[in-house]
Amino acid sequence: MSDKPTVLFVCVHNAGRSQMAAGYLRALAGDDVEVLSAGSAPKEVINPVAVEAMAEEGIDIAGHTPKVLTVDAVKESDVVITMGCGDACPIFPGKRYEDWELDDPAGQGIEAVRPIRDEIRRRIEALIHDLFPERVA
Repeated sequence: MSDKPTVLFVCVHNAGRSQMAAGYLRALAGDDVEVLSAGSAPKEVINPVAVEAMAEEGIDIAGHTPKVLTVDAVKESDVVITMGCGDACPIFPGKRYEDWELDDPAGQGIEAVRPIRDEIRRRIEALIHDLFPERVA
C-alpha cells in the first residue's frame, strides 16, 4: 500500500450505500485517502434519500454521479469494500477485500435510511482506525 491508500466502495447501483460510505471517508479521512466508488449496474442519479441522510450529517454527496465498476478501478485500489455486488466484483491477489452486509436504502424513507447511514459511519471510523492506527480517535 502506498503512503496514500486508495479505497473503492462498490454496490450494485452506486446510488446509496457506496456513495454514503465514500462521502464519510472523504469527510473523516480528508486528503489522507483516495476514495473511489462504483456500481455493477449504476443508476442515473444518487438516491435522494441518501443525499438527505448525509446532509443531516453535514456531508454533501449530491454532486457525485454513479459510475460503472471497471477492472482498472479495482486494480488501482488497495482496499475494495463491496456492499451486495457479490460476484460482479473482480478479484485481484494482494488486495484487501471486505464485504459489508448492509440493507439497501433504495426505495426506503429517511427513517429507514438513517440506521444504514449510521452503521456505515461506524464501519468507516473502524476502517480509518485500521488504515491509520497511529491516529488518536
